[in-house]
Amino acid sequence: MSSILKIAQEVLQLESQAVKDQLQNLNSSFEKAVEAFLKISKNRGQIVVMGIGKSGLIGRKISATLSSTGTPAIFFHPSEGMHGDLGLLRASDAVLILSSSGETEEIKKILPNLKEKKLLLVAMTSRNNSRLARFADIVICCGVKREACPLNLTPTSSTTAMLALGDALAICLMKKKGFNSSDFAKFHPGGSLGKKLSLKVKDLMRTDKENPIIKIDSTVEQALLEMTRTKMGATHIINKKNQLVGFFTDGDLRRQLQKNPLLLKQPIQKAMTKNPKTIDPEKTLYEALRMIQRYGFDNLPVVDKQGRPVGILDERDLLAEGIY
Repeated sequence: MSSILKIAQEVLQLESQAVKDQLQNLNSSFEKAVEAFLKISKNRGQIVVMGIGKSGLIGRKISATLSSTGTPAIFFHPSEGMHGDLGLLRASDAVLILSSSGETEEIKKILPNLKEKKLLLVAMTSRNNSRLARFADIVICCGVKREACPLNLTPTSSTTAMLALGDALAICLMKKKGFNSSDFAKFHPGGSLGKKLSLKVKDLMRTDKENPIIKIDSTVEQALLEMTRTKMGATHIINKKNQLVGFFTDGDLRRQLQKNPLLLKQPIQKAMTKNPKTIDPEKTLYEALRMIQRYGFDNLPVVDKQGRPVGILDERDLLAEGIY
């Protein structure tokens, strides 16, 4: 193993151990913080996250994670707060301050002002006897044995531990609120995530002339012609009531043609898959994607409440939309 890879392994081992060590730090203070943030959020307050330097960068990520999972939060720079931005804070808000040492000058300067505004103050620090910890209403300990930095100076293990605890806070709040995929979609309307969760099957399925359908008394050859006409790798088979009774794919064709050279003249009902997996047009593309991936489908029949094949969903269309 090269010296570079060895160093990288040591860093990852130290940082992963720092995260594991936080299991020992979890106590009633963490629970109190979650319950307090739940109450703040319920009363339409927000979580104001503060930090300086590397801790500030971690704070920005925690703030973003909280907001995207249903707990309104903003990042607030302590230095800007001392020059007018304190007016942004409301009585209904709570403050989460990140500082490994708990003695950062910019943090210490703003603490009396936060107390004066009577805001709930939660500290995330590695030192329980620091000035920050003494001012805080709730203290979440995030101490680590050592930094991954060989000089034990650069914030590495400590910031990783902070980030993990921030994620733990966000997920606890998310679960306590019953935040689900529909809620997530409201906060992520753009990109692949937004499309998967907000768009429905009916928005992307192929319909009308692009929807391959043949009758139950058709032959395999007619099924192949319909698949070719619609440029789809499958076709629906319907009964006299226009209800789906089977599904035939190019995979079925290849497998059965090897066993029976006369397959094309056979009735489709002998070659089709009976009672195929289907999806409702009102389902989300995320649910459709999960089915396609789980069963290895290329195409998925879309069936309405009356059992009629109203469309077909093609995996290629999902990929073209950037949904995967």
